[in-house]
Amino acid sequence: MTALTQSRRVVFFDAQGAPYQPVRHGDRKTGRSVFKIKPKGASNRAAEALQTEDILEVARAMLVDGLAARCKALGGGDVNYLRYGAEKLLSYEIGPEIAQALGIPAKGSAGDMAVVVSRKAVEAAMDAFDRYSQNGEESEIFRHFGDPRDYWVRSSRDRDNRVYPSKPIVGYLLKKTELNGGWGQKADAAARLHNSGFIIVDQKDEPVQAPERCEHLISGADRIRLCALNYFIEPAREKGLMNVAIRAGDLASAMGLKNAFPNICQTLGGEKLQQLAQVPPPIISEPNPSSSTAFTYELGSKLEADTMNQTSTTISASATNLILYGPPGTGKTFTTAAEAVHLCGEHVPQHRAELVKIYRRLVAAGRIKFVTFHQSMSYEEFVEGLRPETSGAEGKEPESDGVDTGGFRLKVEDGVFKRICERARLDPGEHGSRQGLDRQRNLFKLSLIGANWQEQLSSALANDRIFWGFGAGVDWSPPEFEEFEAVKQRWREDDPQKHGTSADISGTWYFRGAVDVGDYVLLSVGKNRIVGLAEVVGDYEHDPREDREHSRRVRWIWHSADGAQRSDFYPERFSAFQPIYQLAADRIDWDVLDDIAFGAKPPREPSEARDYVLIIDEINRANISKVFGELITLLEPDKRLLADNEIRLTLPYSKRLFGVPSNLHLIGTMNTADRSIALLDTALRRRFTFREMMPDASVLEEAGQKCGIDLPGLLSTINERIEYLYDREHQIGHAYFSSCRSEGDVDEVMRHKVIPLLAEYFFEDWAKIAAVLGDLETHEGPITGGFLKRAILNAPPGLEDGDTVPRFRWQVRSVDEGFDYGRLVGT
Repeated sequence: MTALTQSRRVVFFDAQGAPYQPVRHGDRKTGRSVFKIKPKGASNRAAEALQTEDILEVARAMLVDGLAARCKALGGGDVNYLRYGAEKLLSYEIGPEIAQALGIPAKGSAGDMAVVVSRKAVEAAMDAFDRYSQNGEESEIFRHFGDPRDYWVRSSRDRDNRVYPSKPIVGYLLKKTELNGGWGQKADAAARLHNSGFIIVDQKDEPVQAPERCEHLISGADRIRLCALNYFIEPAREKGLMNVAIRAGDLASAMGLKNAFPNICQTLGGEKLQQLAQVPPPIISEPNPSSSTAFTYELGSKLEADTMNQTSTTISASATNLILYGPPGTGKTFTTAAEAVHLCGEHVPQHRAELVKIYRRLVAAGRIKFVTFHQSMSYEEFVEGLRPETSGAEGKEPESDGVDTGGFRLKVEDGVFKRICERARLDPGEHGSRQGLDRQRNLFKLSLIGANWQEQLSSALANDRIFWGFGAGVDWSPPEFEEFEAVKQRWREDDPQKHGTSADISGTWYFRGAVDVGDYVLLSVGKNRIVGLAEVVGDYEHDPREDREHSRRVRWIWHSADGAQRSDFYPERFSAFQPIYQLAADRIDWDVLDDIAFGAKPPREPSEARDYVLIIDEINRANISKVFGELITLLEPDKRLLADNEIRLTLPYSKRLFGVPSNLHLIGTMNTADRSIALLDTALRRRFTFREMMPDASVLEEAGQKCGIDLPGLLSTINERIEYLYDREHQIGHAYFSSCRSEGDVDEVMRHKVIPLLAEYFFEDWAKIAAVLGDLETHEGPITGGFLKRAILNAPPGLEDGDTVPRFRWQVRSVDEGFDYGRLVGT
């Protein structure tokens, strides 16, 4: 049984198996609740501690950097600085998303292995094996292994030979020259690689199936997720692709699975893979499930895929609404990154790597968001929509003992545009001086019951605690009571007739386990009044010496015996039957709750807030009117919030007033080869500034010198002929060639990118393609050109003597024949 929960993603264990977790420390002065990490050589003084609110950084500090952090046993006790691998904490368990981010296994022990079997480490070991095979490097490990016999592992990268012997690879990782190569034990080479999501194959690259009924080997959905990540998603990320499509049949073939399409499709569409790979929900083709079902995942920015000369990037002084348009490969996506960094108030460096670093930091901070439009993009995805919710309804227990809980409700789900608008509107400014509640946290209602509620409130304020009046004298601290079922079963030991819907059971579980540190709690009196608001800063505590033995430490944000009306910020009356439960986040009016807690604030000047940027790639691929809906009007600078002609509209699903803040900038890219600017929605064209980005052959001079080919001349000639035969919007961008360092690189670009693109442009009219490449001749005989070959097709029997038009077969020259650039570039 795992010790992880939705909120607890890092757990350590001592020699007896008792679980510990890093804990936050609440600071009343700053109002922050943070984890504390002790630097090497530092004392336990609070002033010397490093502070972070990110559990990933805590995991990195303890598991990678070997630092100590403030931890506490789940069963209760003192809080101490503890270091993983020392006398106390000897093993760990972390969430898969953290394991992926750190490149380590999700479970492990301090003495398990010296090197983590991550994808990056395995591929590095394969690189080392190639060096050993070619020139004898790294021989101190590899020379000890004989010829492989049974097990090989398939690389997840494109290599001349993708099959490697498993024992030498793992031996290199562990710095060991003796180990078992099979499946028998968890530490054996094939087992380690299998459990890390690598595919074990034979020498001919045919998948080898793991033995059945081996508990130490992962299988099913767990293995499908890891293989999809290692062999499809991560390689696409390395290539800088914007998205990746995984076809169920391709994954099944790669893994050697048969009749597994329902399981594969369910796994590829599931939330666990999305969390593991850090991707949004995929676009799924029909029929589903089947071998042809394709799952397309958005990978984020194309920043690293597009290349261009930075000197050609012109930054706008102001670009509230900007669209960069032009043929493919002209550096539009790269320029959006530079524009976004500039609009966020950062210096735009000339060096590409430095720009990427700043861009990623702003993305991580939530100030830049990248989204790709597609044909099925809708208003519901972009602005807001309704999503059915079947569990966890407010005022109800997490489970229902099989009793119908009333079906489902439709929950308002914010889209990417609405989310970044809210983030920009609520930005606290450069120095964080603006007070406000964190709207990403959960909000719970806790009732003060009885005529003595004022006494209860005074006690809570005096002790900086909230109390739970139920609990039957039981200490609910042990970790098993994190689960609702355990709480229910413990209650039934004393009262077998007690139902799961009772406040005793569901309320105890909410108070003890569902409310996380950092969540907010409202103290209510009756169904319509609140008298206090606090942030939870401590875990559940049990003290049998106190009258109120169950408590949580809190930081008070607001309190008033006069109270405030529930109807001002929440539309539904509080339940009288459930003393504590979570309020529905989509029904809370956070603006009003902010005013209650901190007082009504005067409108803030736009200049006080930091700038935010939404990048919309391929903006012309979607139906703009359908996606933006009525909000297209709000994009105009003078219609933004706090502008002279501010407009707010009521959204159709949430029924909330909505406006676009002045500190949000929109940058779109548009590929004119897909759709001409003349065909764009007139309303969009009127509200955006358009900047054309055409091919610039001059930036290829340096690359041309390295390749020994006149690349500027080659590109200019091709584009001039395309413009003559087609139009200027279907030219070839310079970015296709800017990474070339040899003639072989140019051959690859021409063979796999330029010629297929020309075939698409001219609808397989190979005579026109040959004309562009300089291979067309006026006679009707065979042709052997620099890129293409033409042969005459013989007429079928019976047509030889007719007046048939000559027909030809066109072929691209083979790799062995190579390409001849002389005719195209005039050499």
